[in-house]
Amino acid sequence: MIIVQAIDALREELSAWRKAAETVAFVPTMGNLHAGHMALVERARQLGSKVVVSIFVNPTQFDRKEDLAAYPRTLAEDCAQLQTAGAAMVFTPTPAMMYPAGGLATRVEVPGISELLEGAARPGHFTGVATVVCKLFNLVQPDVAVFGEKDFQQLMLIRQMVRDLDMNIRIEGLPTVREADGLAMSSRNGYLTAAERQLAPGFNRVLREVVDALHKGRHDYASLQADAAKSLESRGFRPDYVEIRRAFDLLPPEQGDTDLVVLGSAWLGKARLIDNLPLTLKNLTETS
Repeated sequence: MIIVQAIDALREELSAWRKAAETVAFVPTMGNLHAGHMALVERARQLGSKVVVSIFVNPTQFDRKEDLAAYPRTLAEDCAQLQTAGAAMVFTPTPAMMYPAGGLATRVEVPGISELLEGAARPGHFTGVATVVCKLFNLVQPDVAVFGEKDFQQLMLIRQMVRDLDMNIRIEGLPTVREADGLAMSSRNGYLTAAERQLAPGFNRVLREVVDALHKGRHDYASLQADAAKSLESRGFRPDYVEIRRAFDLLPPEQGDTDLVVLGSAWLGKARLIDNLPLTLKNLTETS
């Protein structure tokens, strides 16, 4: 496995691969890797002959400076995991390389979807995500890129950006990887204390209760959302939101919509957890 930091070295290696007719699968990360990331790498290995993983803690997608400062940097451990997982290259640029002169004059924005849910809770977050992913795509020029569905809204945003900018990149989503107790795997789970870790699976259970109610025919979305937020509060969480949305555009569902997703974000101590559960309704004839 090759570890590359300089952009020129990255391009030189990629050029050699393309001359050898290799296909490149890309997994962008911020490091502090866990089993969920390794699942992304495994899927990437199935889709390309060479897998590139980037590790870059992107400052422009953090809405709070203290979160950026606190984010764990575990490069040596991450590279050891990636070598075992079969990655061919790890790209580890510095902020100065990605943002010369302290920033970019150019930003990439995806209006609409960037302003909902996570975008409303974290102003500027998705502009930072879209800009850095666009730049990484330009640098790596992969045939396919793999993202986790845990960040459901982010995945939708990236797909929209790729369509709008005519990028010749296949975007592959991988279902959320979970712990045995249902908690979605996340680097931020490391912020949980031992006691909070015992409470954390309650987040997913509350979202599942909403899904179950929808399958049983309830259509009173606002009440379901409010009840879920109260349930989270009773379990020790500080919810940012629990929302039932259409899976294809994240707008509130209308009569006849069947493909939905229940999304939530909640604080537990210092950890801000996010999760989502997609569902397809089969019977819309009953009224709540």
